[in-house]
Amino acid sequence: MKKVIASALLLAISFPALAGNAQSGQQKAASCQGCHGAAGKAAVSLYPNLAGQNADYLDHSLHAYQKGERSGGQAEVMKAFVAGLSDEDMADLAAYYAGLKP
Repeated sequence: MKKVIASALLLAISFPALAGNAQSGQQKAASCQGCHGAAGKAAVSLYPNLAGQNADYLDHSLHAYQKGERSGGQAEVMKAFVAGLSDEDMADLAAYYAGLKP
């Protein structure tokens, strides 16, 4: 039983918290609104709508931009925007946009 508990603890520590804080994300989303809209709905089709997107997908996408794993389109612009974001910031933004009505 002790081995099971120890393994579960190690597993929990190994992975960052996936759930962000939507309220904090809303406060952090000011720089996103220029392209993605105030409610996560872009006014220009060049930019994707973020409202109602899956939080895990959004979080993964932000990390991919930060690591330079995405290219083409607006990837360089996004890389600059996410360069200074922490894991918590990205999780919060993902939670905020996921919670908006598409």
